[in-house]
Amino acid sequence: MKFIHLLDPNMDLAGFVSNTIVRLLLASFLGGVIGLEREIKHKPAGLRTNMFICFGCAMFTILSFRFSANIADKTRIAAQIITGIGFIGAGSIMHSKGAVSGLTTAATMFVVASIGMAVGGGEYLTAIFATMVILVALSVLGSLEYHFRNRAVALCYEVVGKDLQRSMNEVNRILFESHLKMREVKMDTDRGFQRIQFTVGADPKDHTALMESLRGCAELERVELVPDSDTDS
Repeated sequence: MKFIHLLDPNMDLAGFVSNTIVRLLLASFLGGVIGLEREIKHKPAGLRTNMFICFGCAMFTILSFRFSANIADKTRIAAQIITGIGFIGAGSIMHSKGAVSGLTTAATMFVVASIGMAVGGGEYLTAIFATMVILVALSVLGSLEYHFRNRAVALCYEVVGKDLQRSMNEVNRILFESHLKMREVKMDTDRGFQRIQFTVGADPKDHTALMESLRGCAELERVELVPDSDTDS
């Protein structure tokens, strides 16, 4: 007690606990809950990242109100949080082969920041409700999305044939009939055979049908999926 009063003789200990300590602990907990869900799914922004974002936003919001006690605009510091979180979110978004990944992670960090600001401003029920909604969206809706296979996946195919033109024509025909498009096409010669690599973005069920159609083509000697070295793991 004496040590605290030495740091700030005018401090109201009860008020400090209720207005600062409780808020920061609640912000850490709510951010950690969402971060744990992300950690379990092995996402880039996991437990510590979301906890720190929520804690930091709550801290900045508290300081915003305290430092501007005699200023009309009390949200000047807190308003800059949105800009800062935008930079962090942009770093979690990856672009590869025309497909974008990391948008959910960036959006989650953006919402976690708002939860931290809500806690820092004393809006506890709002922050708790927002946390519950986000957890439902990430877990339940994510499971439904996976169940109905609504996510397009980019896979790299390699086909081998004796004649390049005939092989290419057959691949284009099958893709056209499947309403799919190829991208990032690479062609070379391997021991007298013509090898074609291309990437297709489609639902898992469409990839299965495409693989069956390609393997059923008489012009193609071999069809298989190959690792895409340019895709972020």
